[in-house]
Amino acid sequence: MKMGTALIYDEEMTKYKLLWVDPACKIEVPERLTVSHEALVRTGLTDRCVSIPVREATDADILLVHSEEYLEAVKKTPYMTLEDLKEFTLQYGDVYFHPNIYHCAKLAAGAALQLVDSVMTGKVRNGMALVRPPGHHSMRSAANGFCVFNNVAIAARYAKQKYGLKRVLIVDWDIHHGQGVQFCFEDDPSVLCFSWHRYEHQKFWPQLRESEYDNVGKEKGAGFNINVPWNKVGMENSDYLSVFCHVLLPVAYEFCPDLVLVCAGFDSAIGDPEGEMCATPDIFAHLTHLLMNLAGGRLCAVLEGGYNLTSLPQSVCQTVQTLLGDPLPQPANLSAPCTSALESLHCVRSAHRPYWSCLKHAADPPPSDISTKRVKLTEVKEEEKTVTEEEKKSPEEKAWPEPPKRVAPPVRSAAVLPSDVACPEGCKRFSSSEDLDPLIVNKLRENFLQDADDDSDALTALSSLISLTEKMNKNEICNGLALVCDVTMAMMCVVQHVAAALSNRVLVVCVGNGKVPSHITEDGKTLVVQISSEDKEEQKCKYYIPVCLKKGCSDMSGFLQAVFGLLLPLGYEYDPDLVLLVRMPDSEVHDSVWQQLTALLQSFAQGHTLVLMQEDEKACVGPTASCLLGDPAPPLERLQAALPEDVEAMERLRHKLQAAWKLLQTTAPETGGGDERQSHAAPV
Repeated sequence: MKMGTALIYDEEMTKYKLLWVDPACKIEVPERLTVSHEALVRTGLTDRCVSIPVREATDADILLVHSEEYLEAVKKTPYMTLEDLKEFTLQYGDVYFHPNIYHCAKLAAGAALQLVDSVMTGKVRNGMALVRPPGHHSMRSAANGFCVFNNVAIAARYAKQKYGLKRVLIVDWDIHHGQGVQFCFEDDPSVLCFSWHRYEHQKFWPQLRESEYDNVGKEKGAGFNINVPWNKVGMENSDYLSVFCHVLLPVAYEFCPDLVLVCAGFDSAIGDPEGEMCATPDIFAHLTHLLMNLAGGRLCAVLEGGYNLTSLPQSVCQTVQTLLGDPLPQPANLSAPCTSALESLHCVRSAHRPYWSCLKHAADPPPSDISTKRVKLTEVKEEEKTVTEEEKKSPEEKAWPEPPKRVAPPVRSAAVLPSDVACPEGCKRFSSSEDLDPLIVNKLRENFLQDADDDSDALTALSSLISLTEKMNKNEICNGLALVCDVTMAMMCVVQHVAAALSNRVLVVCVGNGKVPSHITEDGKTLVVQISSEDKEEQKCKYYIPVCLKKGCSDMSGFLQAVFGLLLPLGYEYDPDLVLLVRMPDSEVHDSVWQQLTALLQSFAQGHTLVLMQEDEKACVGPTASCLLGDPAPPLERLQAALPEDVEAMERLRHKLQAAWKLLQTTAPETGGGDERQSHAAPV
């Protein structure tokens, strides 16, 4: 990655704390910041980041979001006595004041603005601000939920004003609803606000009707506010990924933002006493990565909540390491989404169906108040169920494994290229320097080169591909690309070799027309997803999935709809050891979409992706290598609606497959209503 990642932190923001007894506020402690920063130092991540100094937000900055009366009231807090501070606090909800909190709140908002400036001026590509107090609950004239000034809302208004941005995406993955952000932008179509949050039929703080899925924005902003209510605790990695794949990503790509701001609250991680969720810290690596190719890579993450002093720093490290471009960990503990999550997903997609072309095909609203409609608090009855010993534990007592160590291979990208093709900068030219096992050479000749008069060049090329996959398997090389004379032969060669190992699984993504031999999917060690314009024969195996688009891969909207709604969920559930991306001859895929696909597929297999292209695709080598090296794909134009017949075909395919592939589900079973998880359809 040619540009760096900013890290903004100032110890001054630890210098305030609760000065009296308040059970609601006791968890918001200075250690939240210190343990996060210490973890970044201990893991060497701070040394790899670009340190940006903090500045105080000015009055003009703060007044972009807050009222002058409120600002003037907060300005008086440094001079208040302890009793005055207590009295001042009483007019707001779940917040406390300290003589130094006004100064820290100006630093927190200023840190978000410094991050925006650094990203928008190209000093860095992306970054994270570790700040206190958090911001997403504070409203125009009120402190709320530990928050004094709304850091991210101020940053969004500032970015639009200073840099003339047309569209800003705010993603709030904190476990509490960022109602302050919602209220700030609910009538503004230039800011798309997404929030998932613990809701439990309005029983969970802040207990607002406005946090429900059917609050989609007002007036011109209708459709630009997306609320995903969690009505059960214990949500897992699969639930989070399902919402990203089936709601956030398709809408975000259709929206086409100029900047992405993340309200990065990690109380949505396992062990947190507020969230009570079960998503492990490594999931934030994946959520971050899935957002990093929007807006040309301009992403600013600003810390919000997070109150478990173990999972919080782990989650912060996972996020920063991803921003730095390190290979992603294998996604942990993926299963089917739970019924409650599917009910919420169904409701959200239905509510936003009128506003986004990518959701036009969403299922009709549920026939009854299955899960998320307002329930009078006095009428809610606790469900009777058997409580396991694990469920009896407090969130802080729950155990989870340490996130896996993410080791970047010595070589990021390698290329197998003809001698007349220049190797892209940053990419290592690769050729087999080691003698292959004679048995492998004989197999190559026997299976692929029987009819060749002079097989020396072809044998060298195929041998190099085998050697390259071996290096990737040993994590000596992360990913690679190859120009070959016959992509189908090269694909077969790699699949046959990799799948020969007992535990290896290969995800093959074919872009364009061409025949894929069906026998390679018979043992379940290879999953093939082919996007083309050809109607394939009736699918006979769950491991070969043809996606037919009327205009083929040249239809950007249809192509991306297939990627988000089918390919990404399938890839996450299959959990391959290698991704093979094959650009078939005359695929007609747009280069910008191809780059997006290349980047997104690095979500899997710890980034071990091998791209195969025909020898005449020399112009694609540079852009493809750029994405493999970690550069963001260029922004796409705003997407138009996909062809109705393509959408209908994809929906039929998804319905057909979802019994075998649970992450394709977007509605709860009709007999649902509980929170049980269906068994994961694990591949061989």
